[in-house]
Amino acid sequence: MTQATDDGQTATPGTASPGTASPGKGPRFGGESCWVDLDGPVHYLDYGGPAGAPVIVAVHGLEGCAVNWSAVAPLLTDRYRVVAPDLAGHGFTRSAGRGVDVSSNQVLLHRFIEAVAGTPVILMGNSMGGMISLSEAATAPGAVAGLILLDPALPFMPVRPDPSVVGMFLINMIPGLSQRMISRRRRFSPDELVAGVLATVCADPSRVSPVVVGQHVEVARRRFGFTEADREFTLAARSVVSAAGYITGRAYRRAIDSVRCPVLILHGTLDRLIPVATARMVARAHPDWSLVVLPGVGHVPQLEVPQDCATEIREWLSPGGRGAASAATPAASAT
Repeated sequence: MTQATDDGQTATPGTASPGTASPGKGPRFGGESCWVDLDGPVHYLDYGGPAGAPVIVAVHGLEGCAVNWSAVAPLLTDRYRVVAPDLAGHGFTRSAGRGVDVSSNQVLLHRFIEAVAGTPVILMGNSMGGMISLSEAATAPGAVAGLILLDPALPFMPVRPDPSVVGMFLINMIPGLSQRMISRRRRFSPDELVAGVLATVCADPSRVSPVVVGQHVEVARRRFGFTEADREFTLAARSVVSAAGYITGRAYRRAIDSVRCPVLILHGTLDRLIPVATARMVARAHPDWSLVVLPGVGHVPQLEVPQDCATEIREWLSPGGRGAASAATPAASAT
């Protein structure tokens, strides 16, 4: 297995590092920008961490990317190694003939874990990334030592959703309307696109560091030439809705019930996309899981309140926690 650097060169990944970054270049987007070939280029950020430390693989959500973790990852890398892939059709990972739906990206995540991180790992997923992480834990339990879920996309529950969010997803489900929305999105600048997304997913967008906002704008600017990006967003959004649906989501519900590793859920009370009531209902159905509710926070707590998230994660992973960290330590997995 070879990995490509940002200079287009190839390198064989070493055992001491989860990836090969561009020679002589410092961290980009909060971490080193790396590539791995998994039936096509897959971009990821290596945020670093101590050699031999437990590995956290951070999985972004719909229309997200590895940069979504640039605020919280540096708060964890004194104890843990953190790597974050761009899923197919997101960030800098173009689909290149690969599927962009939830199932296809779960398979890609599994291959990424095996090729870059090694097993088992701790998966840290937000939104769709939480859905994919839960599916990975159910499908490949030996690969996942624990789950940290930040406002994960969960099965639909009988709770009152935000009307504007329902409208947004309905538009993406109807072919004619979704095409009109795509055409409208193309008229926005990268700065406007990022501002619009943050206004939807954050309770208070001003909490997000200007540096982190700038990183997201740079990703949006580089993706502007990806003519397939908007169509693939629609396909990915439809797959999330289908996976979470009352009838179409039966397989996902069964997968959640089969998860046996330790699980921590962090969920904002002002999440407009996934109501906190949904997280509470799922937590009640799984009493072994830990739920931490974050008052006044929206759908992406890792961007809004990274310090609070890091504090809760570190406490949960501590020796007095659920044991996921020790199981994900490379030395432990080798024994």
